[in-house]
Amino acid sequence: MDITLLYFDDCPNWKIADQRLATIAADDADVSVRHHRVETLEEAERLGFHGSPSILVDGVDAFAEPGAGVGISCRVYRTPDGLAGAPTLEQLRAALGVAPKGKR
Repeated sequence: MDITLLYFDDCPNWKIADQRLATIAADDADVSVRHHRVETLEEAERLGFHGSPSILVDGVDAFAEPGAGVGISCRVYRTPDGLAGAPTLEQLRAALGVAPKGKR
């Protein structure tokens, strides 16, 4: 499974998402995570970048919401605990279809 983490440097939330994705990748050899820094508005528009962090699964934004804007901004996710700057580990596992280690 090919995971791409899209981000821009000034958003601190991508590092949280990166740590959570690293945890999943460490538990599952089929998961590989690439990083792509978005540097310009033109690039954001070309990629359909809905904000940092964005997680693409085999090229598709796993958390895209209808009508979400495109641009260089920090993204907000709906989590069980309210709005947050990154999906929870459990949300990421569900989006990737990956069970926690020991539950496979």
